[in-house]
This record gives sequence, C-alpha cells and structure tokens, in this order.
Amino acid sequence: MATPCSQPHRDDLSIAFVGLAGGLVLWLLGQYPQADRPLDGAWVLLPLTVTAGLEMLRRVRPQTALLLGFLALVGDQFTSGSLATVLMFTDLVYAAVLYGSRSAAQRIPVIAGLVTVTATVGFIAWYGPSEAVFIGVVIGLVTLVPAATGALVRNHREAADSARLQARQSIRLAEMDRAQAITAERTRMARELHDMVANRLTAIALHSTAALSLDDPGNAKNALAVIRENGVEGLSEMRRLIGLLRDRGSEADPAPVPTLDGLGALVARARTNGLDVTVDDTRPPGPELPSPVDFAAYRITQESLTNALKHAAPGPVIVHLAQQDDVLTVQVSSPFADHSEQPEVPGSGAGLIGMRERVALLHGSFQAGPQVTPDGRCWQVCASLPIDQPVLSTPAEGTP
Repeated sequence: MATPCSQPHRDDLSIAFVGLAGGLVLWLLGQYPQADRPLDGAWVLLPLTVTAGLEMLRRVRPQTALLLGFLALVGDQFTSGSLATVLMFTDLVYAAVLYGSRSAAQRIPVIAGLVTVTATVGFIAWYGPSEAVFIGVVIGLVTLVPAATGALVRNHREAADSARLQARQSIRLAEMDRAQAITAERTRMARELHDMVANRLTAIALHSTAALSLDDPGNAKNALAVIRENGVEGLSEMRRLIGLLRDRGSEADPAPVPTLDGLGALVARARTNGLDVTVDDTRPPGPELPSPVDFAAYRITQESLTNALKHAAPGPVIVHLAQQDDVLTVQVSSPFADHSEQPEVPGSGAGLIGMRERVALLHGSFQAGPQVTPDGRCWQVCASLPIDQPVLSTPAEGTP
C-alpha cells in the first residue's frame, strides 16, 4: 500500500486534467447521457469541475475525496450529466480503497455491495425487473467493481511489501549469522593458536634469557638445545594449524587432537622447561571421556603450566584430576609470585580468557586466582567440566 502523500501526486494532477478536459469536450459536443433534468446547460460543468478537483486529493485525502465526490455525483444527477464525472467518481472509489486506511479499505467494498443490492431491489419494486437489473448493473460498475479492484490491488501490494520485508529480514539474519560464525571461528582459532604456540614461545623466551646470562658453555648449550626443541615442535604445530586453515581437504594430514592421554608428554616437557610438576590423578577407571571434554581438559592443563612457567615462584606445581558425579575437575596449583617488577615474559590475559571460554562452551564453571593453603599462597586454576552436557560450539571445536 502506498504511503499517503502530503501534496498532490503528479499522476493525480494528470488524471484531474484529463478528466476535466474530457468532460469539457463531451459538453462542447453535446453528449448528454441524461435528458429532462432540472438543471441543464452549463450546470453540468459544476460537478465535473468539483470531481476533477477531488482527483488531486485521491492520495492525499482519499476518504474525504470519496465523500465529496459522492455528493458531486448526486448533484450530477440533477444536470444533464457527464460520463467524465462518473468515470472520475469510480476512480475516487478505487483510490479510497487503495490509499485509504485499512479499516476504510475493508468497509468501502461492503458498503458498495450493500448499495448495489439495495438499489437494485428498490428499483425492481419501482420500475420492474428489466430496467432495475440494468440500473443495478450500472451502480455496481460505478461502486462495487472499482472498490473490489482497489481491494485486490491493495492486497497484492501488501503481500508484495510483506514478501520484500521478509526478504530483507532474511538477508539481515543471514548477515548476522555469517558475522557470528566468522566471530566464533576467529575466536576458536585464536584460542588454538594461543594454546599451541604460547607454551613453546614462553619456553624459548625463558631459556634464551638464561642462555644469554650463563657463563658456563655447557649450561648455555643445554639451554640452546631446549630452545631448538621447542622451536622445532612449535613450528610443526604451526604447520598443522596452517594446513587446517588452508582447508586442503583430503590432501591434508589429519591433525591429532590432544587429550589427557598425552598428559605425560606435556608434563615431561614442562619439567624440561624447568617446572617441578606433580600429577595427582584420582579419576576412577571407566569409559573414555567425550572428545570435547578430554580436549578442553588438556588445553586447560597446558595453559596453566604455561602460566606457571611465566609467572610462578620457584616451587612445586600440582596438577590434580578428579571425576565425580559426571563432572571432571581439573585443578592446577602453582606457587604464587607477587611480581614487583615486570616479568621476563609478560602475559596478556588471553590464556585465562581462552580457558574461561572453553569451560563456558561445556556449561562448566571456572575459577582462577590466588588462594591461601596450609603450604602458603598459591595461584590456583580450577575448572569443572560436565561430562554429559551438549557442547555449545560447532563440531570443529574439538579440532586443533
């Protein structure tokens, strides 16, 4: 449905001009459809002019134009009549339904139908069936037909507008879904990149600092060996990640998904890097953990050991694994170090964010911060991972 205008539309001005000009031509040619009327001669031009002027309001004030047009049509019946006036009135009926309010668009066709039926019945009682049917058909053509046509066109336009609105909404939803998917994928890859590389680069940074400060060639050589080992393994992990991003399909070697079965190698590497790590695994024997839970537990442990390597004070680092009531608990405690100076390898906080996101995807709970224990202050990371909860991420979440 068109929006009502504040000024006459140029098409309406054209209709008004053509209607008025046509009526003048018919008058000059002496084409009068009615004879023996009280007002003859130039009186026919009055309702013609009024109706032509109302055509300019067919979009601006459609219901007002229809009401005044009806009065002009009634007045035309007292003159010799003009076909142009009748035709312009039918257009006012059509415009009132098409451009008027919704309630008016529903009422006008009903009223036009009632007027047609009532007039036909009345003329049957007055003139007889033959003439009454003809008059009823004429009234229907003047009122009911344009009203019904306007209703059909209006319904079609509203359906088209609704379809366009739904299409625009679908496009917006698709764009939102696409943006959310891209954001989720970027977040996932950021977590993977951080967890896969941060541990290696942290070890390289610490041992390179030690190698630069050592005067003993033997110790410096050992530090360089650790640096080389972490560099080679980090490069290999980067290549696997790049292969995943390139999506080479069947040509790419499947990247292994780390699980708690690889905890021994992870702890051994942490010890090589200088951490005193103790593992306390109290999980009862049973079926394997779901892949997303196993993968998240491994990454949380890995990132906790990386943070301990960067920030912890000298002392034992304890990794505790427990499972009870379908909940896997991962707890990593390290000696708390209150750095008064900038640490050798400053952190950005991305590791804690990544761990919290992994736990949230599994509907678990996560806590990290300093704790007071009988052995003193420690930094403790504790994650509770439900085993039987659905994962909120895409299937690719379990792939490094």
